[in-house]
Amino acid sequence: MSSFNLNGRRAIVTGGASGIGEATSRVLTAAGASVIIFDIDAARAQALAAELPGASFEACDITSEEAVKGAFAKLDKLDILVNNAGIGHVGGIEDCELADFERLYRVNVQGVYLMAKYAVPLLKATHGSMVNIASVAGLIGIKKRFGYCATKGAVVAMSKQLAVEYPTEIRVNCICPGTVDSPFVEGYLEKYHKHEKEKVRAEIAARQPMGRLGKPSEIANLVLYMCAEESGFMTGSVVTIDGGWTAA
Repeated sequence: MSSFNLNGRRAIVTGGASGIGEATSRVLTAAGASVIIFDIDAARAQALAAELPGASFEACDITSEEAVKGAFAKLDKLDILVNNAGIGHVGGIEDCELADFERLYRVNVQGVYLMAKYAVPLLKATHGSMVNIASVAGLIGIKKRFGYCATKGAVVAMSKQLAVEYPTEIRVNCICPGTVDSPFVEGYLEKYHKHEKEKVRAEIAARQPMGRLGKPSEIANLVLYMCAEESGFMTGSVVTIDGGWTAA
């Protein structure tokens, strides 16, 4: 049982049916929150919601204003928004086609914008908390990640702006994970390194000074802290959880 109490709180987790999102949905539920799992994978979201006491799901495309607006029209209260949904892309600027960049922007930036826009009035009413999941790629340059770095940098900037826009009404914080062992990484390995997965997995792990990948639960528990009353003086923070990657 978590030491942080979220009893009576209602939370939304985008991309909440897998990876860091799934872990966050589970951790927030264990702390007493009623979680609404936003995910485009309706079957997976529904299955997870059925496991978690008080949880529900919304098959929502966060890049669509109509879909997001419709989802929020069903809500009368919100205490927590976790903007976790995101996609990646491998390639430098010469390899990043306009269609690739636009897709990254729609999910990683526009999706956060739309969710935040419609959540803010509800969060203001409850003096709630928003946690945006960015990446170390939003803080440092990473080779072959031009579009990803650009969009995650935007998430960091949006988080800071929202924190100073609503300093006494909403707490807004940002998490920048290193590489986390998740379906996100598995998809990358399957697409780009299908015949040398374990070799590349070891190389990715070695990139973190701790010599391993992060665990989704480790990110999820940081989300929990940021949403709990114990972190009440924390807003506008950008916190790395990366095995020492950005410190090296």
